[in-house]
Amino acid sequence: MKDDFVHVDEIVPGIRWDAKYATWDNFTGKPVDGYLANRIVGTKALCAALERARDEAASRGFGLLIWDGYRPQRAVDCFLRWSKQPEDGRTKSRHYPNIERSEMFDRGYVATKSGHSRGSTVDLTIYRLATGELAPMGGDHDLMDEVSHHGAPGITPGEAENRRQLRAIMEAGGFQAYDYEWWHYTLKDEPYPDTYFDFPVE
Repeated sequence: MKDDFVHVDEIVPGIRWDAKYATWDNFTGKPVDGYLANRIVGTKALCAALERARDEAASRGFGLLIWDGYRPQRAVDCFLRWSKQPEDGRTKSRHYPNIERSEMFDRGYVATKSGHSRGSTVDLTIYRLATGELAPMGGDHDLMDEVSHHGAPGITPGEAENRRQLRAIMEAGGFQAYDYEWWHYTLKDEPYPDTYFDFPVE
């Protein structure tokens, strides 16, 4: 692993994780190139910010569950190849019900150069510390649809409040939101703003 990159779970205790792209539970329907282990990797600066976010979340009765952190460029290239393959319908209803897979890049849900590959972006949600249950958000991770946008209509007041809670938690930690995905946050002062890494997660 590159210098200044670490396994988040070793540095930030108390955070749950499930690296979706290391599993079959993602929009491609299978493990993605570059994810050799179900671990979350990121920069040390990311971890310091996640510690602040973890503490802010706890003060509100929540914990953090991370789905993705550092993403190798080879994984992004895998997404691009997948988007050009014929539709098989396996993940469409769950992840991109109202667009074609070929539209994911143009619509801003997937990028050919992802902020994740710079090591200071995370996809995550919150859960209630008292019960361990995920907070309802009005749509799952990687639902490529307008309902995933911040401020989207069509979700319940409770779901909208949970999104506001997550945003407040992450902004308190030093992160900024991404308009199209309620789960996606990037460190404002990321250490490698122009570098896209490609070492595997292992």
